[in-house]
Amino acid sequence: MQIGNLKIQGCAALAPMAGVADRAFRELCVSYGAAYVVSEMISSKGVSMGDRKSKALMQLSESERPAGVQIFGSEPEIMAESVKTVLRVSPDFVDINMGCPAPKIAGNGGGASLMRHPQLAKDIVQSVVDACGNVPVTVKIRSGWDFDSLNAVEMAKNAQEAGALAVTVHGRTRQQMYAPPVNHQIIAEVKKNVSIPVIGNGDIVDGPSAAQMLEDTNCDFLMVGRGALGRPWVFSQINAYLQHGIILPEPPVSERMRVMVEHVRKICEYKGERIGIREARKHAAWYAKGIRGAAKYRKDLSMLESVEQLEELAFKITKENT
Repeated sequence: MQIGNLKIQGCAALAPMAGVADRAFRELCVSYGAAYVVSEMISSKGVSMGDRKSKALMQLSESERPAGVQIFGSEPEIMAESVKTVLRVSPDFVDINMGCPAPKIAGNGGGASLMRHPQLAKDIVQSVVDACGNVPVTVKIRSGWDFDSLNAVEMAKNAQEAGALAVTVHGRTRQQMYAPPVNHQIIAEVKKNVSIPVIGNGDIVDGPSAAQMLEDTNCDFLMVGRGALGRPWVFSQINAYLQHGIILPEPPVSERMRVMVEHVRKICEYKGERIGIREARKHAAWYAKGIRGAAKYRKDLSMLESVEQLEELAFKITKENT
């Protein structure tokens, strides 16, 4: 896939999940074959005001590229202003969030709320494109605000007219949040109506579901979100299936625990153990999902206080599931 002057190799990218897709997880997913990654969404207002946390969220390492920075907001001028700071980390592209359903984002005019205001959304894209210069701009949208306003086609056409070079479509409405079903038809309609690349998103969890999204929508690329939680190897599975027709099984418990420990160590390396281990608890619980005795393990993992404690639990889980 080509996004402006940026050539993307592979089949699927990691979605910009808030509180999840930090540097540690992005690097891990890239090691398993994620074609590109996107930062957690960053407040354009926070960036413009010099907020330290916002600046920290946009940091990109060389080992995770190609990588983009995702920004959100509801004011074209502030969105454009924030780009000046974003460009200092040399992102391979800048992504605009128009799909986040969280009340604290959509309720304040950002994220999926922009699905209700197509002209404002277009103005935002135009302002960011102008500010980005030669750096490609992409947009992430949903199928619509609710089932009575499925306007993804209009939003995508507007984004293209304003200079966006790719659009990701999550096939759910804001009203649905993450509930089924995923609307493949609306993604297919977007693909028919724009000439820029269309990236399909929603319930892609393995090779067959990735192939189904491609078959149903004719989209150009795929984005994986919740299907990668506790399963960074999902990108290897998707690549093997789409490129070679091979179904790779889930790794054994011993390997899952090894990856979990590696992941948590990375989080603690980048954020310090005190903060990192608390953020790691949810990731550890995801790695334990589906393992025999998972409920008990998740309870123990939710109270982690150190990497050493995690290593002991990982050894115990492996031993009891061998």
